[in-house]
Amino acid sequence: MNEPAAAFRFGLVILAAGESARMGSPKQLLPLDGQPLLVHTIEAALASAAWPIVVVLGAHAEKIKPVLARLPVLIVENPTWSEGMASSLRLGVATLQQFSRQLDAALVALCDQPAFSADTIAHLVAAQRATRRSIVAARYAGRNAAPALFLREHFPVLTALTGESGARTLLNDSPERVAAIDLPALALDLDTPADYAALKKAKN
Repeated sequence: MNEPAAAFRFGLVILAAGESARMGSPKQLLPLDGQPLLVHTIEAALASAAWPIVVVLGAHAEKIKPVLARLPVLIVENPTWSEGMASSLRLGVATLQQFSRQLDAALVALCDQPAFSADTIAHLVAAQRATRRSIVAARYAGRNAAPALFLREHFPVLTALTGESGARTLLNDSPERVAAIDLPALALDLDTPADYAALKKAKN
């Protein structure tokens, strides 16, 4: 392919290791448009230019892995998922680096945003190519958040993060290096049964 964008190589990490404590059951497996929520997220990634795609599992790995068996993704299990999102982010980015040393960037996505799509990914990549910022983040609910694209210069920081906040500080404390894209639909994530009920009602 000779398109300029073809030279930009990025992998994608899907964070799906959480316990879903507030949902009461693994939200990764909640049905959405006839398939599990996590599969919906993975298929959005597979429809994009991202490669490879790493899925980080944790709390419910044994229940989730069989559902993903036929999908062309790298599945890694985070034994320290209870430490917080940063531990999964570290593992996901490190796995991308091990699999491909030629990546220009990593895109980090969550497993519980129904509005996440291949178009979301394309918007983030296009914004990076247009602005040349080293970080591009979705903006909703008044802050920058995932999904977000990080150039490889940030890989050392991402693989050293600790705590529950993940890359939140990186996304919000240095506005001069972050290009933010308003994507308000991504504000809906599925954390509770009420969230899921509201989504189903909106689709009916």
